[in-house]
Amino acid sequence: MTELWVQRTGSRRYVGNSSRGATVQIGGEDVDGVFTPGELLKIALAGCTGMASDVSLARRLGDDYDATVRVSGAADRESETYPALDEVFELDLSELDPDAAQRLLAVVQRAVDRTCTVGRTLKAGTQVSLTINTD
Repeated sequence: MTELWVQRTGSRRYVGNSSRGATVQIGGEDVDGVFTPGELLKIALAGCTGMASDVSLARRLGDDYDATVRVSGAADRESETYPALDEVFELDLSELDPDAAQRLLAVVQRAVDRTCTVGRTLKAGTQVSLTINTD
């Protein structure tokens, strides 16, 4: 299993790490060149949607198809939650006839609903526990 951790690098600045060698810069909205934790949550959702649909789309459109998944949603600062996240999946299906395009969109929706772990977790809610270790 991949290990994940964040390391503090400065005031409200962290680096997210994985044991596979990936890193991501994390910080507040006032810091250039970083993602906020909320932005990473949204990117995880959009990335999961794209990846969940990738095989179905590549099978029908070819491995070099273009896709963009945009995600947005404002935080409710009173409750410190994102009450709604909106995704827009941008695909060029102009080479398909309308019936084939509709069938493919149905397959994509089923694939995302069935295999996007991030989206499924957000919809279902999840239990989070925090343990604080001290020296």
